[in-house]
Amino acid sequence: MSGSRGAGERRYSTAIVGATGFTGALLAELVERHPSLELAQVSSDTAAGRPVRELLPRVRATDLVFRRHDDAGGVDAAFVCLPDGAAAPIVKRLLEEGVRVVDLSPDFRLPAEAYARWYGEHPFPEMLPGVYGLTEINRETVRGAQLVANPGCYPTAALLALTPLLPLGLEDVVVDAKSGVSGAGKAATEKTHFCSVDSEVLAYGVAGHRHYPEIAAGIGAGDGGPSLVFVPHLVPLQRGITESIYVRAAETPSPEDLRARYEQAYAGEPFVDLCDEPPRLRDVVGTNRCRIFPTLDARSGRILVFSVIDNLMKGACGQALQNMNLMLGLAETEGLT
Repeated sequence: MSGSRGAGERRYSTAIVGATGFTGALLAELVERHPSLELAQVSSDTAAGRPVRELLPRVRATDLVFRRHDDAGGVDAAFVCLPDGAAAPIVKRLLEEGVRVVDLSPDFRLPAEAYARWYGEHPFPEMLPGVYGLTEINRETVRGAQLVANPGCYPTAALLALTPLLPLGLEDVVVDAKSGVSGAGKAATEKTHFCSVDSEVLAYGVAGHRHYPEIAAGIGAGDGGPSLVFVPHLVPLQRGITESIYVRAAETPSPEDLRARYEQAYAGEPFVDLCDEPPRLRDVVGTNRCRIFPTLDARSGRILVFSVIDNLMKGACGQALQNMNLMLGLAETEGLT
């Protein structure tokens, strides 16, 4: 299934299932440039039979043609970039073939009961949940997995910001999140076309965003855990997420202890940076990095954490590649630095 590039150097044949959306197209670029992966297959039911370069001119492979999703397979690794519900049958078939899969849909992120509540009945509830691929938190579990459920973009920024605080006993968490328009997907809608988003900041999903249960699960919200408010906003940017997070904990740390908790949690992490002031979105766009600034508001006793990522990289494609590197026994940073 895999080719070779020299003595003892293995290349892993790789499929991108669903490659005409923002995440699939970017993953095709990343895989093509990756020193240990071979971009072997690219699928799209709507573009099947057309040359890949015709729709994805940034992908340089001259001989690739879009195939149908059902024809993807016979490879070492696959990234599945399909909507909820559509991904699960493809993922199941690929796993049965022995393919290592990173699924970028929500189809394997949640337990069956939670999935049904937010998305509807899952076709294979016995497979839930998959290994949750927040790499910095679940690295060793990811390393041995055949299927990894890549996290949502908002939960990635939130959980990297909140995890070092869990031992303090979280009581109340407010996540105020803002995302560029690419986070809403490639198909334009009345709310996402240029005339709607230009010069505007719009809260959405206020009654319940589908990323809420991921964040809630990560911090143990509900059932005696902390209360959680999550409000996403759409801002007139192509890409990037910035989150301002306000936390009340049972134990209020000193500023020095607060900083030390983050330094200990992320010491040596290649893709997490601690900042000395609120981070700028421009410093992460196009990278797989998460930049975090924790501080204490002495007047209210709340902990404030500011977290920024590129929603298409650390929030999707970059993290997916980071996970696949681990699954294949490669250096975690390969193809990302």
